[in-house]
Amino acid sequence: MLILAIDTALEACAAAVLDTDAGELLAQESQLMKRGHAEALMPMIARVMQSADLAFTSLDRIAVTVGPGSFTGLRVGISAARGLALAAKRPAVGLTTLSAYAASIVGRTGTAPVISAIDARHDHVYFQIVAGDGSELVRPRVAPIDEAIAASQFGAPHLVGNAANILAERWPKDAPQPVAVDAQPAPDIGWVAWLGAAADPDATPARPFYLRAPDAKPAAQPPLAARAATS
Repeated sequence: MLILAIDTALEACAAAVLDTDAGELLAQESQLMKRGHAEALMPMIARVMQSADLAFTSLDRIAVTVGPGSFTGLRVGISAARGLALAAKRPAVGLTTLSAYAASIVGRTGTAPVISAIDARHDHVYFQIVAGDGSELVRPRVAPIDEAIAASQFGAPHLVGNAANILAERWPKDAPQPVAVDAQPAPDIGWVAWLGAAADPDATPARPFYLRAPDAKPAAQPPLAARAATS
């Protein structure tokens, strides 16, 4: 299976092509950036596809991170994935950034739980907790940092994500201490591709995975009667 993976959810713009039969990435590129994903993504995808020497119609599916993350970044990646999938007549699948973070850790930490955490600002984080074997302990949610730290009840964890250091700095001294702290600004694009290969297209659509509403909201419109009176 040939997978094009895309990630623009957080502080990176990344794309990769995975050949599951060969068990390797044919091409990949990643650039750290806080903004500018819209301008960087399509040229990056073109370079990755050219390096892999593939036409889009050769792909079996397209995988994209769907959140939590930057609302602007998510729209860029998801729109690109949907557009390419439509043009190539291939399915597009969505993977959460939290699961992509955890995938790089699960299976190599023994029994230690894995806490994936993303900075949600205002003293909150998006987080998810899985056991060392990948089974879910706490579903994805947005919550105060102290609630995420309460996960110490599951034992000494492996912290991963762009908020891993935030949790580590607040971790109580009398709780089981983290076995490792991986403060990655964005998930590994290779793991996004592997998760995309394993995903069920019917169950994992490429649409935004929001755990809370946007901080910025459109200005409220005045009542219709008031607008009519001023027109």
